[in-house]
Amino acid sequence: MNKSLLTISLAIVTSISLAQTLSEVLIKTDNERFADAASDFLVLIKKEPSKGEYYFYSGENYFKRGDIDSANIFYAKGVELNPTNALNYVGLGKVLLSKNSIADAKAQFFKAASVAQNKNAEVMRRTSEAWLATNNKNADEAINQANLAIKLEPKNAENYILLGDAQLEKTPTDGGPAIKSYKTATTLNPKSARGILREGKLYQRGRNYQLALDKYKEAEAIDATYAPAYREKAELYYSVNQPAKSIENWKKYLELNNSNDARYRFLNALFKNKQYAEVITEGETLKKNSFNNFYVERLMGYSYYELGNKTDTASYTKGLRSITKFFELTAATPNFKYLPTDYKYKGLLLSKTGKDSLGVVEMEKAITLDPIENCELWGDVGRIWYKSKSYTKSITAWEKRAMCAKALSGQDNFEFGRAYYFDAGAKIRQKKEAEAPASFVKGDSCFSKLIQASPTFPAGHFWRAKVNSQLDPKNEKWQAKPFYEKALTLVKPEEKTGSYKKDVIEALEYLGNYYVATKDKTIADATFNQLKELDPTNEKVKNYFNPKNGTVKPK
Repeated sequence: MNKSLLTISLAIVTSISLAQTLSEVLIKTDNERFADAASDFLVLIKKEPSKGEYYFYSGENYFKRGDIDSANIFYAKGVELNPTNALNYVGLGKVLLSKNSIADAKAQFFKAASVAQNKNAEVMRRTSEAWLATNNKNADEAINQANLAIKLEPKNAENYILLGDAQLEKTPTDGGPAIKSYKTATTLNPKSARGILREGKLYQRGRNYQLALDKYKEAEAIDATYAPAYREKAELYYSVNQPAKSIENWKKYLELNNSNDARYRFLNALFKNKQYAEVITEGETLKKNSFNNFYVERLMGYSYYELGNKTDTASYTKGLRSITKFFELTAATPNFKYLPTDYKYKGLLLSKTGKDSLGVVEMEKAITLDPIENCELWGDVGRIWYKSKSYTKSITAWEKRAMCAKALSGQDNFEFGRAYYFDAGAKIRQKKEAEAPASFVKGDSCFSKLIQASPTFPAGHFWRAKVNSQLDPKNEKWQAKPFYEKALTLVKPEEKTGSYKKDVIEALEYLGNYYVATKDKTIADATFNQLKELDPTNEKVKNYFNPKNGTVKPK
């Protein structure tokens, strides 16, 4: 929101006939109905333009919405129009905390206390809250301010909610002091849905999900229109892996708070619950509603990738368009901190749309930012280099992938082993025959691990056979024989003429040559007859049944 916000917004408010009280508007902020509250605050301000608390709570509404710049405009305007109202100095201090200007923030808090002559409990409450509202938290300062408020207003339940929040920040592994404060708050005000919700969140933090759920339901019973209770329930159900109930409660939340801000929170919940198609639908709706938030483009880009597959390549194109727009929009945001996943998904989407080398660059950025979390991306890099026949680079990537905390899967070892196999072949073509056996041996190790993971997967045995055939090129030990034999026992009849036809032909050729070499004519005949049935024009079949010079050509 730009600096002319206040003037423009006030100009569009043409009626105050439906103006509400400050307490009624604050309830909307508490219910996270930020857009509605913003409009109502403008009505209140138009009615009493010099009332400082209207500017402060309007700024608070924007701050809680995440719009710090707009919040600052209202705090500053409040100071300008009513410098004797202490609350707006607290607001300015909170903005400064969010911008890492801690000394300046303290100066504003001191000014607020001085203007209020240390006799205003609300100033102390809001200062306590400010010390917990940004990344520059100070639990001791927050506790001190909450205790000062308690001395002035010992019967105010909110004092104890804020004290509990500060205590939990100070000792996050010991919820005892915080729960005591929250219970004091609910004793003073048994109808405080917010206090009960705080108890529930503390139980959820301690993974006592049933007690947390009971508290959320209790908050709902007190105030069925209290939207945050449904949001917290949704988050709880997500934590215990119940996505359907999570989304159900998010929808109840939206019934009470159907704003763009609320739908954006819902968008995030859909993504966390892996409901990627719904993310796209919600994202498109938000964009049509002129909700211009680059985070929407981020999640849409992520989701398009997750939806993409061999039959839906259009998702990858759309995803690349979204993630590219995300990067374009954030480029204009000073000091924007990208997540490793931003580079990860951009890299994957580039790769899926045929831009492999660019994709690798982005994935390596993701790995650099978080080598542990994104270690498995080395497998994707390995696949890309394999696809481009850069086998040495593929091996390097797979070797890094093998060092990750999560072990290689059977599929990973399959792809890793093939990279070694073709790398060895490339070395032979490059007249580097002496280096080839080492790659074949390492490839054999990968296929051996594949077989351990998936013993009934024919491809593992076929590839071990291929590798061992290369390690025994003159068939002095017939090393490939047991692997070809095992593979043939695992291939289904329909696969012999389908997906495994080429491998079966190769196996029968090899085994046929073995039985010729060992002079076992009966089994040799049977083997070449199988081969003839599968591949009638096979040259080795012709040579066996119509030998030239009385011999069968070896493989």
